[in-house]
Amino acid sequence: MAARGFTLVELLVAMALLAILATLVAPGFGEYLRNCRRAATVNAIFHTLQAARGLASSRGQAVVLCPSTDGARCSGEQDWSHEMLLIPDEPDPAAADNPPWRVVRSAIASAGQSVRANRDSIRFAALTPAATTATLTVCDDRGPPAARAIIVSRIGRPRISSRDSGGRPLVCP
Repeated sequence: MAARGFTLVELLVAMALLAILATLVAPGFGEYLRNCRRAATVNAIFHTLQAARGLASSRGQAVVLCPSTDGARCSGEQDWSHEMLLIPDEPDPAAADNPPWRVVRSAIASAGQSVRANRDSIRFAALTPAATTATLTVCDDRGPPAARAIIVSRIGRPRISSRDSGGRPLVCP
């Protein structure tokens, strides 16, 4: 009766082939993970902009979306990588006990990513389709070729693009 199983040579050849395949696949998998992280960041920003637009329309009150570093007030900077606050454009003075600040998104960018905008806030008007035009650019360590922009039109509709609003290539800081 013949013995069944693998010889040591067959096992070593199989392991060598597996190692070669793993080294060929690993760089592509890393690129795939970076693309997934970028897509998650872009989608989070896109949906936050849609929510702010919808909130302004449904409540009949203008709202402002702005970046924050402490979760309590707008930072006044064009770096949107940390948190986003959604606030009424004109806070109600009677609501002094309940500050109007609300953290909408926390930890926007993943590690190795940055989100920059050409505005320090975006205002969505109430009852009319009007908003501050803005471009938010998501960059990672791959630079401009892998960057994506979320462009907010005058009517407040966001769209995702690999170019800026003028059709030019994106620039990463």
